[in-house]
Amino acid sequence: MNITIHDELRSFVDPLTEIEYAALEKSLLAEGCRDALVLWNDVLIDGHNRYAICQKHGIPFKTVQNDSFGSIEDVKLWMIDNHLARRSVSDFQRGLLAIRKKQIVAARKAQRAAEAPEQGQDAEPEDTSPPWNKREDIARAVRVSPNTISQIERIQKTAAPQLVEAIRRGDISINAAATVAQLPEPAQVAAAAGGRKQLQEAARQVREQRAASRPRKEGDDGEPVDTAARMRAEIAALKDRVATLLTENEVLKQRLAALGGESA
Repeated sequence: MNITIHDELRSFVDPLTEIEYAALEKSLLAEGCRDALVLWNDVLIDGHNRYAICQKHGIPFKTVQNDSFGSIEDVKLWMIDNHLARRSVSDFQRGLLAIRKKQIVAARKAQRAAEAPEQGQDAEPEDTSPPWNKREDIARAVRVSPNTISQIERIQKTAAPQLVEAIRRGDISINAAATVAQLPEPAQVAAAAGGRKQLQEAARQVREQRAASRPRKEGDDGEPVDTAARMRAEIAALKDRVATLLTENEVLKQRLAALGGESA
């Protein structure tokens, strides 16, 4: 059987963690490959991890064809929707996938608008099922908050790879990572290397520096009034703690799902 691995498609979605990969390998060795790999002609579009493990251990597998795609962008959109439907996808992964879908939809819209006058046609109406042009619509579609989408966009633009990996491991929340992503890349790398405590400390320092740079009001005695700034810092720290606990809970859910033998 001729199966082609398209490098761009293989790396389009987040890779499994080491724990998830090991759990999948254990499941395949014990139960075999129960779910068919999905091909577009001879290109593998779903089941890259299963395929690699089956090849490594000589495990038999089945394939199914999906020839409904007209382009590589169609395949990517299908892959995004396919992964968003899975239970083990974290909020960070959901946000990244949603942003990628938004980018593909926006690029298609721009291309249609550019080609329509040349073909003597009106530009095709924008796809609105669901709409992918507003942050609020995107957030609602993937079940996260608009603020989370905004933070993930910031992370995508400025975060060092080591910081992104720390988010995936559950060492730092999306909220705190978006704050740390404002630092120069060497500082981000150093914080990520220091683990969870160092990342939290880096986020705290960025917030304190940001609060200190804001203009302060003066009280009746002419002294700066710091109460509001302190309260904002305390609230931010509490939100960070809650977000970190939620992230850790999500990572544990993913690990439990992987141990349960979910395919990828």
